[in-house]
Amino acid sequence: MSHVTRRPPDCVAPTVRRFRWGHYLKTSLWVVPLGCVVVGAATSVLTTSVDDGTLVPQSISGDPNAALQILYLIAFSMLTLTGLVLSLLVVAVQLAMGTFSPRIVRQILQDRPSQAAIGLFAGTFTHAMLAMRAVDIEPDGGGKVPGLAVVVAIVLVLACIGTLVWYLNHITQSLRTAALVGWVTRDTLTTLDRMYPDHGPAQELDPALVPAPRSGVVFTIGHDRLVALAERADCCFEVLSTVGDFVPVGAALVRVHGEAGPQVRDEAARTIVLGPERTLNQDVAYGIRLLVDIAERSLTGGPFSDPTTSVQAIDRIHDILRHMVRRPMHDGRFHDRSGTLRLTVPTMQWNGFVQLAFDEIRQVGAGSPQVSRRLTAALQDLLSIAPEERRPPLERQLASLGELVSYAANTDADRDDGMVPDPAGIGSAAVLVTPPSSASE
Repeated sequence: MSHVTRRPPDCVAPTVRRFRWGHYLKTSLWVVPLGCVVVGAATSVLTTSVDDGTLVPQSISGDPNAALQILYLIAFSMLTLTGLVLSLLVVAVQLAMGTFSPRIVRQILQDRPSQAAIGLFAGTFTHAMLAMRAVDIEPDGGGKVPGLAVVVAIVLVLACIGTLVWYLNHITQSLRTAALVGWVTRDTLTTLDRMYPDHGPAQELDPALVPAPRSGVVFTIGHDRLVALAERADCCFEVLSTVGDFVPVGAALVRVHGEAGPQVRDEAARTIVLGPERTLNQDVAYGIRLLVDIAERSLTGGPFSDPTTSVQAIDRIHDILRHMVRRPMHDGRFHDRSGTLRLTVPTMQWNGFVQLAFDEIRQVGAGSPQVSRRLTAALQDLLSIAPEERRPPLERQLASLGELVSYAANTDADRDDGMVPDPAGIGSAAVLVTPPSSASE
């Protein structure tokens, strides 16, 4: 049986070539900067062509020597700024590769703001360099000054200064985990819409539920506005996600108990602010979460990799919980002025804060005497001042810590030493310091 090789249609090859060229230009770092260099050169040629030296007074542009010096300094500074931006971009790529994934590099190199900043600096350099050739200095000190080119160069420098400040903020913000994850997500969703444009049947949602208009983490909840809105509409709102929770687009955000029109439902959704990542606006747990992450990361290489950093994080967690241990906590129920329940919000209670603060550090650091001793000191101190109803979660943490230390210890002596309360990890326990002298001695 013979096989016949079919030749692809003639239109396929140009289409493939167009795709390859389009993809190459889109993912290349040099395209936008090169275009800005061309624009800078064209601007220089244009401004020096239309200005014969009389268009702008020398009181603005300066005499020939001053103009030449200005253009020289602009060109030199722009060359320096271009190198600085390229260095920042290289550092960003290295950090992203080491911290997140080598495959994130393409996303950073495609960053249009970075390309535009490099292009603006390079274009200004090109404009200033080419404008210098039009400065004519005569032996008697006079000469022709391309005033328009000098003014344009000064305006470009001012734009470059603003761009530099903005770009420093942009590149540092872009290295946040939420920014990179959001970056990849947006590109993926764009591809998804292009490849599968049909969204399918509409989602059937309970009429009592208010969907999230977009995805994001709950930044803040306008409790007072929701209570006032519920009082005006004579209903009760139940917020289904607490501050710090991620809510996908279209997911249920609020449940309405009672009757509420579309305008009330939309206004209720707008009172809950969604953003790209958690913040400390209303989220006390997030601050503890950050400290726990620091403590855990210092022990990723093992219980003895960097226990001192972990102890420093535990110091601050201990301090936060000590401020919190006796304070009344809101139950997440909000009433109007007449005492009618109008809003309920999931709210973390004392037990949740204790688990957040100690569970993971206890599991990761039980094998480190510094960490276990510091945790013991913190838990015992909190137990000494905690009200009776808040003692059980602390007691459970202390008991669990003892079990983990016993499991990790090589000897009974190591087990006993690991549970000695020590505010310094190792160094401040009663058996290690000089006992305080009494007043009678």
